[in-house]
Amino acid sequence: MQNPRLASRYAKSLVDLAIEKGQLEVVRADMQVLQQITKGNPDVVTLLRSPVIKPDKKQKILAAILEGKISNITSMFIQLLVAKGRESNLPEITTEFARQYNLLNNISKVKITTAVPLDAAILSAIKQKVEAGSDKKIEMETAVEPDLIGGFVLETDDRLFDASILRDLKDIKKQFAQNIYTPNIK
Repeated sequence: MQNPRLASRYAKSLVDLAIEKGQLEVVRADMQVLQQITKGNPDVVTLLRSPVIKPDKKQKILAAILEGKISNITSMFIQLLVAKGRESNLPEITTEFARQYNLLNNISKVKITTAVPLDAAILSAIKQKVEAGSDKKIEMETAVEPDLIGGFVLETDDRLFDASILRDLKDIKKQFAQNIYTPNIK
């Protein structure tokens, strides 16, 4: 993250404005669109961070990319960012907005990483188990990482539960490397 304090301030201002205008859910959807665009298209991030491209040109390009995809409030917010020279922080601001929205609505983000894709029934069962152990609403995110071999890694806001075969193999390797039963021969 380039500037977490700046991202936090701008996100907070946008959250407050959206609440004041009664459009928090609309702006949240806009931020999700922006997050998908900035994560899925490195050229957009390069454009935002480029000191060579003039602000008015950035404004026009962003308007063309986002036309019809975001609300007026978010569009004005982006114009403000460009006018203030803060457009390079847009990816961080979208992430921070999501964090503040989740905090405000008592939502906990949970990411589960598995070696193979999970079917909906298993994912639903995991979500129910996690919700049962928490007083928050759960928002599930899934990822597939074949290197895990089997099992899963579950990440929440403040905890990591690694029940993967990869971790087990690393633990076994460490135990063999520190085998206390083999005398040190000098």
